Amino acid sequence: QVQLVDSGGRLVQAGDSLRLSCAASGLSSRRFAVGWFRQALGKEREFVASGSWPGSIRYYADSVQGRFTIFREYTKNVVYLQMNSLKLEDTAVYYCAAVLDKIVPPTKTDEYDFWGQGTQVTVSV
Repeated sequence: QVQLVDSGGRLVQAGDSLRLSCAASGLSSRRFAVGWFRQALGKEREFVASGSWPGSIRYYADSVQGRFTIFREYTKNVVYLQMNSLKLEDTAVYYCAAVLDKIVPPTKTDEYDFWGQGTQVTVSV
């Protein structure tokens, strides 16, 4: 049974940095991919970043390329989303998602089987 708990969202100012966490149980001994998605009020859920482990393939949405980084802390089995230089348009509920046995990390919501509950990120001026 795979369970994800995402956390770390809060109110920040434009230009600040924030790190979101996705704590995963049931994945430590498996090949898997994790994706971060976000959904702003009134908009569809969109891809942010994804990675697969073991492996070094990482994908980023154009809107966050160079500002966000997805990485994993193996000792804690946590996947993070480091967000730098936050902008107003980054305001959304952020969700982590996981799928097993993927070498290439997916970028679409329907390719993931497990989801966290979401964490709110609000960027203000």
